[in-house]
Amino acid sequence: MSVKLLGYLCLLLVALCPSWAEQQQQQCLTSANNCDECIQSGPACAWCIGPHANTRCHTVKGLRRAGCRRSDMYNPQGRVQVVKNDSSTGPANAKALSLQPREVSLRLRPGVSQSFPLTITMPTDQPITELTMVTSPVPAGVNITFSNIMNENPLVVQVTVEAAQCPSERDDLTQNRTGPWPVHITPRGFALSVKLEITLECPKAPVCSGRGKCEEGFCMCDVRMIPEERYSGQYCECNNFDCPYHNGRICGGHGRCECGRCRCDDDWTGEDCICTMESASCLSKNQKLCDDKGMCQCGVCKCERPYGGRTCEDFPF
Repeated sequence: MSVKLLGYLCLLLVALCPSWAEQQQQQCLTSANNCDECIQSGPACAWCIGPHANTRCHTVKGLRRAGCRRSDMYNPQGRVQVVKNDSSTGPANAKALSLQPREVSLRLRPGVSQSFPLTITMPTDQPITELTMVTSPVPAGVNITFSNIMNENPLVVQVTVEAAQCPSERDDLTQNRTGPWPVHITPRGFALSVKLEITLECPKAPVCSGRGKCEEGFCMCDVRMIPEERYSGQYCECNNFDCPYHNGRICGGHGRCECGRCRCDDDWTGEDCICTMESASCLSKNQKLCDDKGMCQCGVCKCERPYGGRTCEDFPF
């Protein structure tokens, strides 16, 4: 009876207590206006960049239920990777300090910490006291903390690294926004150090291509001072003015600029729409194109040798 009762209690607890995933769903900021706000609202939160998504910020499972494709989800995970270990094979009672590992690569999701154990073998002639760790300059918004796991030789220190948030474009125009940044950890009083290579997992492309503002998950493109010039596209990635000019006219005056490319009018072609497809100027006296001795390109005959002239009718004697 006691076994059955225990089983019933377990089932009751499962039914009444929300799962970890459900708790994470509740933490996601569904009203987030941009990716940074979303992914920092909870470790399980993802952002949907799909053009017609009704739900932008949720767990991966929640976004899938809302119809967001996995390829349209931004969901950085972060990781720790040991790049280099100490290759020394000396005995544990060596008279030199030993650090393990020697180089570590960390990819940080903002708001989510990454940790790794650092093993410090002290010289045998060095008394084991409280050891202080010193770090080289750390990028703004990145925090490194230390906590002892074992207070004997070798010492084991838990190193925890966390980035508060993705830096904005305006934070520091001279600084690499996402890394990688080298940071060195050194036990005070020693020269040997551990190298950390820190990279933030932040959206690489600026919001709305740097040409607009994100409002309720959609880009509202900036307005240009010249009314005829406009930004367009799902992410404001297009415009109607950044195309080739000829004689001071966009697309040679024979086309329109669409997303950085000229769309030529009928009977015109070429990158800048200055090549006419009209062939009347290439007709020879016998009404043949370039007198069948050349090709008509952009309204001009390109004659075969040795023929020449406007319509390839000239032959040198």
